[in-house]
Amino acid sequence: MSARILVVDDVPANVKLLEARLSAEYFDVMTASNGTEALAISRRAECDIILLDVMMPDMDGFEVCRRLKTDPATHHIPVVMVTALDSPADRNRGLEAGADDFLTKPVSDVVLIARVRSLTRLKMMTDELRMRAITSLEIGMQAPERSAVADTGKGGRILLVDDRESSYERLATILAAEHTVDVEPNPTEALFHAAEGNYDLLIVSLDLNNFDGLRLCSQARSLERTRHVPILAIADPENSTRLLRGLEIGVNDYLLRPIDKTELLARARTQIRRRRYTDHLRDNVQNSIEMAITDALTGLHNRRYMESHLATLAEQAATRGKPLALMILDIDYFKSINDNYGHDAGDDVLREFAVRVRKSIRGIDLACRYGGEEFVIVMPETDLHVAGMVAERLRRSIAGEPFAIHKGAKRIEVTISIGLTTLEQKGESVADVLKRADTALYRAKHDGRNRVVSQAA
Repeated sequence: MSARILVVDDVPANVKLLEARLSAEYFDVMTASNGTEALAISRRAECDIILLDVMMPDMDGFEVCRRLKTDPATHHIPVVMVTALDSPADRNRGLEAGADDFLTKPVSDVVLIARVRSLTRLKMMTDELRMRAITSLEIGMQAPERSAVADTGKGGRILLVDDRESSYERLATILAAEHTVDVEPNPTEALFHAAEGNYDLLIVSLDLNNFDGLRLCSQARSLERTRHVPILAIADPENSTRLLRGLEIGVNDYLLRPIDKTELLARARTQIRRRRYTDHLRDNVQNSIEMAITDALTGLHNRRYMESHLATLAEQAATRGKPLALMILDIDYFKSINDNYGHDAGDDVLREFAVRVRKSIRGIDLACRYGGEEFVIVMPETDLHVAGMVAERLRRSIAGEPFAIHKGAKRIEVTISIGLTTLEQKGESVADVLKRADTALYRAKHDGRNRVVSQAA
């Protein structure tokens, strides 16, 4: 899908010019003639990136940008200010307002398109994370938008890769006012340093002696541990064309020497804020995945995960000609524990039971809470005899030591019954195996509980 670019300018000729440039590169272009209209379009999530003029009658671009970046609904949309203002003070004011870049007219087509493509890729990656993280909101996890808006971008960990002493000493001194800075003057060691340091930002000089700074940036993008760390490139003015190439390979932002102190700090804060936001999104996605397949009380996998994963394990066992053991475990008289000691005590028992289960099985075995006080353990490459020994050991582990309840104030005896079977017939359905194990469990309970009953296929 083509990226949607919002061009905001009150001069029709400027709008037409940008629209023609962007349309020629197959972007979808929409326009707004004032700040109020731009804010409305942005809040409706109709654009992927905003090209914003500064001098407008109703509300200047600085104020529009500030409102966009302080609104949780729009703060993630990249904003590029495109204006005739060219003083360092104006540039820094725009960056302080939250702009992702500040381009001075006339802007070359090459620079404009490279910057738009770079920021569009970033926006689409963020959108994908945001879409996946929607589930997190549905299960009660906190959305990161408000914390992202409040984030100052300060207090980051920065790795500065520069082999010119006069340069890195000045840059490190500036950055140290707001961040923790490590300097790596040896570019051959920089990638290893970056991978081990858990950094929020890499700042790389492209004018290294006897080393290609762009290659280092490319390697950082290809390495798993540094793939998502933002990169701010620094170059001499005559190397500006290499910076455009850097944007194509994954550099997030750049600065040309001589470096303005305020601009350096502003761009570093912007990248660190964005890194923290996307990290929070990734954490939400990962946590929502784990919560979807994990039983919250015991920490074991839940029934949904077991039913989907068991089919895979059964297929693998049949293909390899290996046995697959399955046992269903039931805590004896669990209802009476809840009735006599309260549901909190029942929860204590379930949590401790899960701990003992983990200690009794292998890492490749699958332990799940099937429902209530019933659990399932699946053991790949395990025959009925070996599985019976494991089940008996687990039974003794449960019965051999009382369970602490009410924060250790009381200890009660707990036993379990286990029904055990194996999948040994190729093509047998998982449902049949579960039913056979359940039948064996019924026999164990009928015969007096606190025992293991196995049933062959």
